[in-house]
Amino acid sequence: MTTNDLSLPILTKEQRDANIAACSKGCGNCGGTARCTEEHPPAMQMAGNNGSILQPDEQVLPTLSRDGKRRWITPSLAMGSKWHYRRWVAYALIAFFVTLPHLRINGKPYVLLDIASRQFTFLGHTFYPTDTPLLACIMLGSFFSIMLVTSLAGRVWCGWGCPQTVYLEYLFRPIDRLFDGTIGKGGKARKPMSGVAQVLRVLVYLVCCMFLAHTFLSYFVSTDELRRWIVTPPTEHPIAFVVMAGTTLAMMFHFLYFREQLCLIACPYGRFQSVMLDRQSLIVAYDLKRGEPRKKGKRQPLQVLQENKPVAGDCIDCGRCTAVCPTGIDIRNGLQLECIHCTQCIDACDAVMTKVGLPTGLIRYTSQDGLDGKPQRLIRARTVIYTTLVTVLTGLFFFILSFKFAFDARVLPASGGAPYVVGSNMVVQNNFKLRLVNRSQTEQTYQFKTIDDEISVKNSDGTDVVLQPGETVRLPIDVHFPVRLTAGRGSSSTQLIVSDSSGATRELTLRLLGPR
Repeated sequence: MTTNDLSLPILTKEQRDANIAACSKGCGNCGGTARCTEEHPPAMQMAGNNGSILQPDEQVLPTLSRDGKRRWITPSLAMGSKWHYRRWVAYALIAFFVTLPHLRINGKPYVLLDIASRQFTFLGHTFYPTDTPLLACIMLGSFFSIMLVTSLAGRVWCGWGCPQTVYLEYLFRPIDRLFDGTIGKGGKARKPMSGVAQVLRVLVYLVCCMFLAHTFLSYFVSTDELRRWIVTPPTEHPIAFVVMAGTTLAMMFHFLYFREQLCLIACPYGRFQSVMLDRQSLIVAYDLKRGEPRKKGKRQPLQVLQENKPVAGDCIDCGRCTAVCPTGIDIRNGLQLECIHCTQCIDACDAVMTKVGLPTGLIRYTSQDGLDGKPQRLIRARTVIYTTLVTVLTGLFFFILSFKFAFDARVLPASGGAPYVVGSNMVVQNNFKLRLVNRSQTEQTYQFKTIDDEISVKNSDGTDVVLQPGETVRLPIDVHFPVRLTAGRGSSSTQLIVSDSSGATRELTLRLLGPR
């Protein structure tokens, strides 16, 4: 048996205890506390603590200890210039997120994703599932815009604009610091919270999550409907209440427990950065050439050289950049998918550099080429392609939108029955269905006629067609024409003109069938 044989059985507790007792030096790999002696068999050398055969050479995740337990991250706070900029951006985004559903343009909300009614409103325009090209332009344009911003500014969205970062760092972590007594101090908790403080903290979390859950729901139902749900008993709207309660509980679970693991495990954005970034993309980076080798203690302005090499780099190995990281990484290890570019390490390092009398910028916004001393180039193949795609999609969106009318009209064939009927007076009748969608914000009355005076069209029940805003109807219509119009061919065509009470019109083609 060799040490590379991975088919070894896991040792029992009694075997591990025997190994520990037999190890004269102590043994970490066989269950003890230090190095194995040569007398130990390979099976004992390979067995790790708790009976595992192999131990990881390095930490797999910043939030995962080597024994598989959760490593809780309680970052310190570096209140530097970038933190203040991010705070104002975060407060502005929170205010925007809360007020946006209440804003109106032409009587419509700026954003409303009414999935139940299959109506999607953006900037006062309502889109329907039939508006596939427009919705595709919006989705693709957003996707390529994210890629363009990432190629230029790196993960600026993660650190400055993502709701996960904004709410966690500027709402819920301040609540934690309030109850553990470190609010405004920027440090970790000096002592564990008491039981009363923990209960109060959870209650404050609950109120905040309920408010955010209702705000979130206001993007999917009208604010008037949401207001009615709030003031009426849950028995009158049980499904809506369950959705609200489920959203609140999900937020409680996330902000109390899951937290930064969303960025590390669930969010795919960090894994996509390898294809969206290049060596010219802006990143938060540690200047390895300037900082290494690390040495604790205050530096002199001019480093003493030995063999043309500095005795020590500018990094004093204080650990502040690691202590303030909200995802628990060490930025000095290079570009990592866990880095959300929150710039906390920049603020912390700049403060330390100022204290020890060294230039700031050891950790800074730069690019991989910038660290190598190469110039920054904004215009490159990646940015040109993304900009072109976003421009084309935006132009295509407005081009398609310019052909949208105040109402949609479409002629559909009638289901079942004979294709045509010839009356005793030699008049042919064709039956169709007219699909109408009122896209306007007011009640509309619709009329229709053909461009040929010999062809008449009317509603099957003879009543006026009146549609409310957003209403859709499939209307049976009867078309009558002389039999001679189809003589010799068996078919003919004409234009159907549909108009509403505001004066908007649509022209549709009617294919008429009759005897030869």
